[in-house]
Amino acid sequence: MKLRHPFEWLSNTAQKRAFIALLIFTFVVMMGLQVLDGPLKTKAAPLGIISFELAGAQGQAREIVESWGPRGRVYAGINLGLDYLFLVAYGICFGLGCAMVAQSLTGRTEILFSVGVFLSWGQIAAALLDSVENFALIRVLLGSGQELWPVVALWCAIPKFIAVTLGLIYILGGVVMVLVTGGRGRSEDSA
Repeated sequence: MKLRHPFEWLSNTAQKRAFIALLIFTFVVMMGLQVLDGPLKTKAAPLGIISFELAGAQGQAREIVESWGPRGRVYAGINLGLDYLFLVAYGICFGLGCAMVAQSLTGRTEILFSVGVFLSWGQIAAALLDSVENFALIRVLLGSGQELWPVVALWCAIPKFIAVTLGLIYILGGVVMVLVTGGRGRSEDSA
């Protein structure tokens, strides 16, 4: 039984168009998040919002929030809100990228194809984890003192970062492989 990726309902042409549009949109939203992250880089949060995502304990999370001050908390809130848009964009974009690379590697090795399908689904899972992480961080930002929320954020952030990183490595590695070999071994595109 052949593994199926989450975007098989789209033609190859539609996948390419959607990927390009989502890639552009993902980068635009990412730039907005970078701008919003600037004021969040403090001594307590040297990585800005990422420090908050990885705090893992109420004391450290509270110290980060306090270091931001009222203005920084507004930036953090907007950042977390915009991240909901970002997670949809990157989840679909990177998932499509993994699926398209997997399809282009069909006929070379079943393992590379299977890894791509798995990572395509993994990008969707990463986006879902990101949404739970954001919810937990918003709870902390709004003043919840429950120890649960920073822990939930941490344990959603870690697998999210791993899945996204592996997906990007797969996409970039697959693109290089296709460029180097000139697309040999590729299955025929269906419109």
